[in-house]
Amino acid sequence: MSTPAHNTAKSASSTSAPAKAASPSSADNASNAGKTTIEDAVVAKVVGIATREVPGVYALGGGAARALGAIRDVVGNTDLTQGVSVEVGEKQVAVDITLVVEYPSPLKGVADQVRSAVYGAVEKLVGLDVVEVNITVSDIHIPSDDKSSDTQDSAKAIEGSRVE
Repeated sequence: MSTPAHNTAKSASSTSAPAKAASPSSADNASNAGKTTIEDAVVAKVVGIATREVPGVYALGGGAARALGAIRDVVGNTDLTQGVSVEVGEKQVAVDITLVVEYPSPLKGVADQVRSAVYGAVEKLVGLDVVEVNITVSDIHIPSDDKSSDTQDSAKAIEGSRVE
């Protein structure tokens, strides 16, 4: 769902013209100042960070992506764009997010908070208008599942250490 890597956003650079001519409040002069290109990966990273900051979001991505992400995390190479797909145009962006919600967080409430966080972050940090944020909740995380598997792993380790 990605478009070509070079998409334009609102121009933000200035020229060597006198201070009055390069004033940020002057829309006409700002458009003549140059071209700013924001890569899809940058927008996806902003979306991933904003999504992870929402309470109730356990992880991003589907099952296979999360398994690969767990391996990346172990080696210290976290992929902040995992579970995020963006389509960036010259002035607008569309976002698709796949996530796992922490139980017992309300699914619709978490999705609404994620949507709001993404709209705010992209519009504030990137300067593009967000036309839509589609969210797929692929799973819920139950903390007791982690505890029971950790307990089983510990029991197996103890049993293994008793062998002569």
